Amino acid sequence: MFELKGMLSLHAGNRQVAGQDRIELLAAIGESGSISAAARAVGMSYKGAWDAVDAMNNLADEPLVVRAAGGHRGGGTTLTPRGQRLVEAFRVVAAEHARYVARLGALDEASSRDLQLMRRFALRTSARNQLAGTVVALEPGEVNDLVGLRLPGGQTLQVTITRASTEELALTVGAEAIALIKAPAVTLVPADDDAVDGNRLDGFVVAIHRDAADAEVRLELDGGGVLIAVVPQERIDALQLAEGRPARAVIDASSVLLGTTG
Repeated sequence: MFELKGMLSLHAGNRQVAGQDRIELLAAIGESGSISAAARAVGMSYKGAWDAVDAMNNLADEPLVVRAAGGHRGGGTTLTPRGQRLVEAFRVVAAEHARYVARLGALDEASSRDLQLMRRFALRTSARNQLAGTVVALEPGEVNDLVGLRLPGGQTLQVTITRASTEELALTVGAEAIALIKAPAVTLVPADDDAVDGNRLDGFVVAIHRDAADAEVRLELDGGGVLIAVVPQERIDALQLAEGRPARAVIDASSVLLGTTG
């Protein structure tokens, strides 16, 4: 069954200050006066809690949390009046946001999918290639994880990201994600070249735009989607690339970034 969910966050300029998890941490600090107790209450590590507090303090217009060191009780951690007001304001806004999401949840499935598509369009990035897909495989490693992202046309993109990134993005099999790839990271080879390591995405050249040194090649992927590559002029001639001819794009798994709209 289709389910619509919403997330509420606070920003300072273009940077996120806090979301629900960080506000819960602030509230727990206010209730306990202890960063370690607050971290346990919200399921964070002690270090993770302090990292979150430092980030919020750095991004806010004035400190939200202060450390009280010394004294016969050994000090503690306290919310400032600004931090207390932030928690109260967030709770008021969160209640209204929940009512808003409930109203959106009454939309039919087609309209809800349109909303999801609008969120993808809102993503702004310097990467020329933005490919939406579904996670179909997730192989954990000690430091890095290997994520398999199936593109709409059926081809699969292998992506290497850190374990911390996997957790931050809440990636699981079946989750939706967006692959971000810079055009110079895309290497073009002959359509039958199996010797080059990396992701191999097949398609047909649909346009070539040349300048003095480089050329931008637009490759329509088999099954749908367009991939843009920036290559030296001499590669165009060496590969005999032309509109309508097949070509293969090779992309290293570590050259792909993943993002989510959740």
